[in-house]
Amino acid sequence: MTTEERLEKLEKELMRGRRFNLWLLAGLGMVIVAWVVGWVFRPGTATAQPAGAAAREVRARKFILEDDNGKTRAGLSMGMDGPRLSLDDENGKIRAVLGVSKDGPSLQLWDENYKLRFLLLVDKDGSKLELIDENIKSRALLAVFKDLSKLSLCAENGNSGAMLGVTEGFPSVSLFDKNGNPYAMLEASKDEPKLHLNDKNGKLRAGLGVVKDKTMLFLNDENGKTIWQAP
Repeated sequence: MTTEERLEKLEKELMRGRRFNLWLLAGLGMVIVAWVVGWVFRPGTATAQPAGAAAREVRARKFILEDDNGKTRAGLSMGMDGPRLSLDDENGKIRAVLGVSKDGPSLQLWDENYKLRFLLLVDKDGSKLELIDENIKSRALLAVFKDLSKLSLCAENGNSGAMLGVTEGFPSVSLFDKNGNPYAMLEASKDEPKLHLNDKNGKLRAGLGVVKDKTMLFLNDENGKTIWQAP
């Protein structure tokens, strides 16, 4: 065998060796990819349904949504009291929170100074909608309970200014002074619609009512003693 023949034979053996190594590397790469896929979609991390399934399921304890600048703008998490969805503004301050605790669902809205301004709550006692001013004082309240529904409007100090309510099917309207003392009340009960007027000390000074189809009007002194009545 000549020298040229030996070189040609050696070159062929080297080519076969290179091809074998390439196939070996390709096979090893496929094994690694298969292992990674199996780890990602293993039970407890994520469950991928077969191809063509209508939905896919992903399980986790927390999800974060970021904007183009990498700032957190929304978060979905599971806390000690229950699930919670929070939405943040561009400054990273929480502006809205939707959650479900052991007491029930709630929706909270916050202003740019991170002050609670809106509250919607449903619990075992009923449902409540509350509007709050910049001083964190409740200014309006709409509530529905088992035997009572009411609408309250409050002054800047948080004391009631007016209230419209229905208790056990009977309506009433109440007006209050700045200290929360009742000034006037109009209500209708089963047998007696009546109007009461009070002084600044909360003492009943005048009343008008209808009792058993008879009209009654009375006036009281500052001590609450009746000084005139008709009939």
